[in-house]
Amino acid sequence: MPVKVSPPRRPKPVSVEALIDVQKARPVLEQIANKWSVLILTVLCTRPSRFNEIMRRLDGITHKALADALKRLERNGLIRREVLTTTTPVGVEYTITPLGHSLRQPFEALYEWSMNYGPELERAQEEYDRVRD
Repeated sequence: MPVKVSPPRRPKPVSVEALIDVQKARPVLEQIANKWSVLILTVLCTRPSRFNEIMRRLDGITHKALADALKRLERNGLIRREVLTTTTPVGVEYTITPLGHSLRQPFEALYEWSMNYGPELERAQEEYDRVRD
């Protein structure tokens, strides 16, 4: 009995596939890919921390930006906020969740990339600025 060979499937054009992926990925990436979220999650990967400790470790973040980012991360299930009842005044500690911890490997890869290619990025910026001036 002869084997019936199906004609090869034509892949979707890359642009269509990319558009579908962007529509799926965009809402998620908007929640986790901003600079403060990445840095906050990186800080919390090492140990639970209080608000002021996170603020000290993230030089340049404002009180409002940190508060907003922590609320967003908590809402998305990436961190947990715990009120510490043993201290006066009442303290709050933030802990990364297992879902948030799942971002550790991609963040480490991004960090590694930034260490490897940061100088190249700076050279490209300098070249761009030199040509534009």
